[in-house]
Formats: sequence, C-alpha cells, structure tokens
Amino acid sequence: MARRKKPLLERVEITAIGAEGKALGRVDDKVVFVPMLVPGDVVDVQVTRNRKNYMEGYVVKQHKFSEMRQEPVCSHFGVCGGCKWQHLPYKKQLEFKQDQVFDNFSRIGKFSFPEIRQIIGSDDDFYYRNKLEYTFSNRRWLTEEEIGSGKDIGNRNALGFHIPGMFDRVVDVDKCYLQNDISNTVRNSIKKYALKNNLEFYDSREHKGYLRTLVVRTSSTGELMLILNLANEDSSIRDNLLSFIRDSFPEITSLMYVINNKLNDTFNDLDVKVFSGRDHIIEKMGDLKFRIGPKSFFQTNTRQSHKLYSVAKDFAGLSGVETVYDLYTGAGTIASFVASDCTKVIGLEYVQEAIEDAKRNSRLNEITNTQFFYGDIKELLTPGFIEKHGRPDVIFTDPPRAGMHEAVVKTILESGADKIVYISCNPATQARDIALLTEKYEVTAVQPVDMFPQTHHVENVALLLLKTND
Repeated sequence: MARRKKPLLERVEITAIGAEGKALGRVDDKVVFVPMLVPGDVVDVQVTRNRKNYMEGYVVKQHKFSEMRQEPVCSHFGVCGGCKWQHLPYKKQLEFKQDQVFDNFSRIGKFSFPEIRQIIGSDDDFYYRNKLEYTFSNRRWLTEEEIGSGKDIGNRNALGFHIPGMFDRVVDVDKCYLQNDISNTVRNSIKKYALKNNLEFYDSREHKGYLRTLVVRTSSTGELMLILNLANEDSSIRDNLLSFIRDSFPEITSLMYVINNKLNDTFNDLDVKVFSGRDHIIEKMGDLKFRIGPKSFFQTNTRQSHKLYSVAKDFAGLSGVETVYDLYTGAGTIASFVASDCTKVIGLEYVQEAIEDAKRNSRLNEITNTQFFYGDIKELLTPGFIEKHGRPDVIFTDPPRAGMHEAVVKTILESGADKIVYISCNPATQARDIALLTEKYEVTAVQPVDMFPQTHHVENVALLLLKTND
C-alpha cells in the first residue's frame, strides 16, 4: 500500500516559541513545529511528521521575515545547530526562556508557585564557554551549492561540529563564537598541520582513520588544556603532532592524548596520558579554586555558574549550623561553595571520577567539613544512609536533564529536610519532580539563570520549603 503523501502547508504564520526552542504556528487547530524560525515569520512548510494533535516540518519558502529577527554573526548559523537562536536579539532570547520556565511549571507541574523572578542574563552572550569538543571527519557536510555544482569535491576532511541528527556528517568550522578565540587558532592550526602531513581524519561509518576528536578547555585563570582523541597507537605520528602543538602554543598548560579504538568517541573509561605540562588546569570561582582534569565535570559557563550558585546559596539561607546534602554533587562545586556556612556537607554522585575531583577540590580549598560518597543515587540515598549521616536540614539537588528517579524523590520526602534547593538544566523534568515533592513542600521562589546564550537552554533554581502543620 502506498504511503500517504505528507501535506505542504502554505503561508503558515509563526506565533510563538515552544518546547526545545522550536518555533510554532497553527493550521486547522493543529500545532505546527518548525525549527530555526521567529514569531512573525510567514513560511510554507513541508510536513515530515503528521500526528493527531501536531505536525512537524521544514521551511520550503519564506514569504515574510519577522521584524524581530537580527543578522546572525556566525557564518555556520543554521547548519551546525549549536547556536539556533542567533537570529533572535539577546533580550528576546531571555524573554522566551523565562516563558519556557513558566510554561513548564504551569502545564507540566500544575502546582502553585510565586511570580517567577526576572531571569539573570549573561554578561557575555558570546565567547562564554570554557569547553568545546571538535570532531575530525572525512565526511564534511556539503553545501547545496557544492552538491549542485557537479564539480569534483576532492578532499572532504573537516574539523568541527556534527550536523544535528547525523553522526557521520561534520560541518567544517572556520570560526566559532562560543569559546575564547585561542580555541579557533589552535583548531585551525592543528587542521592545517594534519592536512599538510596527510593524517587520516576519522570515518565514523567505517571506523577507520587516525584523528578522532579535539577537546579544548580554557579557564578564567588563563590556563589551557588540549586533549587529542586518537584511534590507534602510532608513536611516531603522535609525537610529531603533539610536539608541533606544544611548540606552536607554549601557553598550553596541559597537553594530553588518549588512544581510543572503541566504536564511540567517549573516553571516560580510558586512560588519558600527559604529553606535556600538568594533568589538570585550575579554575577559579570567587575565592574558590577548582582542579579540572580531562574527565572532570564543570559548568561550561564559569561566570554564570558563579551567579547560579550564588542564587542557590542565597535560597538556602544557611546560618552555620545546618547539615547539608548535595545530591549529584559532580566535582563538589556547590558543596565547596556552601561549606563555610554550614556544619557539614554530604555530597553524593554516581560518577566515580567526579567524586575524586570533589575530594581534591575540598583539599585544594582547605575545606574540612565535606564528605563525598559514590554510587547510584537512588541506591545510595536511603533512610539508613540518612540515619547514619544525619537528617539534612537543607538539600541541594542538581540532577542531569532526565531529572531525579522516583526513589530519590521518595527518600527526599521522607527525609523531613526543611528546605530543598532544586537546580535544573531542564525545567520540564524539574516541574515533574517538584509536582511529586509538593506532597510535603511548597515552592516559594523561582529564579531562571541563562547559562547558554544563543540557545534555547535555560537553568532554573527553585526553593521548596517544608509545609507546616497548622
């Protein structure tokens, strides 16, 4: 049986920004989601997915451009997918992010909450990231002009970012506006060396090649870490390449490499080796120092992280006598941030390397009232654990995008903590979890913080207080 042809929708007016930053309009009482558009745009849309209550599609013709639009600064805008909101003025980005928090709390959470505080914007709307990962590929993404030219493309090596939804296609990045410009200089220099010396860029379909990824980490202290992910052990080629990088960029604090012959690029389970310099860099946040290794988790916007954690600490209102639990503590950043204002901090984390970083960071800052425990949070945080280590007066929780497991929510409810400070990079799952917590808690403050300008992502902090029995 032939498939039903997907409809072409003509002159759809975009009216709002919806979930995951997708623009939306309405046709015959159906919502139509289309990426990379702005309210006020009028377009023809080719539908790719037609469901009962919504449709998804892509633009085939633009009839009108919204007055809200601005010219993106990046030549790769619309292709690499990393900064999907560059065509929106930053003030408008903040408004839409604030609306996103309100919508998730209202539509998903359906609990009562106070007026959401004005979102805290970033001082830097470009060059704000302290970490980027670039991918080497022999399958460079081709433009429509290149495909239509009929010419022999020749070399298709690229060093840049994956095309959204395509694991084997990479856009060759000339200049990225997200990280300190040293990142561009280093990346382009390494690419030039690799091409000149005929080094093989990785083929993710065939799993062949030599150069896989390049990670660049910078810090506010001026330190610089580079990690080369290589597919196999060839000491001659490797040492020549790394020597070139070391000699070309003496400002590099930590030059490292990892041999990775797995089918994926992740190296958290592999041995990362130092070629020159230290095995870490130092980041500062206020008066605190943090040791950042090749596998360390650290918020990628350092300046905004300081604002985020300041909000969380202010919400907690610590007096110096509290027992604090820090769930999903990562490298112990929040634990270090609040340790001086409480009796003790108990940090729980499911990534073992992060726990080791957390312990090192406490020692680095001469903090003596923190304890860190490694394990699956839902199995670690139990009534028995709380009985042994003390009832928490305040719980900080900063889970991954998926939110907290129901078992974790259940134990929090049973803990009787006076305050919960819930930090989230996903207001949707945050709203879901808080809805469960409102059985015993009420939301008394909500503060969005923009950690990722030019994207739809938003961080949000909510304060929950234990309900009193009147």
